[in-house]
Amino acid sequence: MSQAVVKLDKVVKTYFMGENQVQALKGISFEIKEGEFTAIMGPSGSGKSTCMNMIGCLDKPSSGIVAINGKETSLMSEKELAQLRNKTVGFVFQQYHLIPAITVLENVMLPLKYQKVEKKERVEKALMALESVGLNDRISHRPHELSGGQKQRVAIARAMITKPKILLADEPTGALDSQTGQQVMELFREINKKNGTSVIIVTHDPRIGASVERCIKIFDGLIQD
Repeated sequence: MSQAVVKLDKVVKTYFMGENQVQALKGISFEIKEGEFTAIMGPSGSGKSTCMNMIGCLDKPSSGIVAINGKETSLMSEKELAQLRNKTVGFVFQQYHLIPAITVLENVMLPLKYQKVEKKERVEKALMALESVGLNDRISHRPHELSGGQKQRVAIARAMITKPKILLADEPTGALDSQTGQQVMELFREINKKNGTSVIIVTHDPRIGASVERCIKIFDGLIQD
């Protein structure tokens, strides 16, 4: 039976803004198994971004348990969380977050540089990652020379270069036209099937929610049935 790579158990997250208290998550529980293709869907302000920050080890719960790949995040130091992020979770963002001053190849190599991998191996793995997303003819280009869809493919190659167990994508088609968005979704499906990577897409788009194997709907900090 597949292991749970993500487990949230009665997770509450409260933010303090001056004297005001905002409860972004109100005791949510769910698991995502290894190899699942899942969307976390909800409107703006629903708590889905807070949920994403929990899964991505960018934040800790106020109460409850968040376990990523079997490790409880609230018990970990910042250094341990950074290592978990770097090795277990690959991130893809709506606005790509590519570094404009360096080439496509150098952008994709970055996560391995943080892992202190030798340069020769970094180059080899980055070339393979770019070939897998159909961009091996763009390795010397800078991000501004690419279309939106190509930038997102570079971001996906960068996220996948460390072979993470979890690929976490935040509104990955939000800045793309519908046809390019569909192509990016196909690429996520391919990664999920070929590598067994757990793909989690955080979105407000019901079309994405309807196109994945499983959709977790969040509204007002609670999971909707």
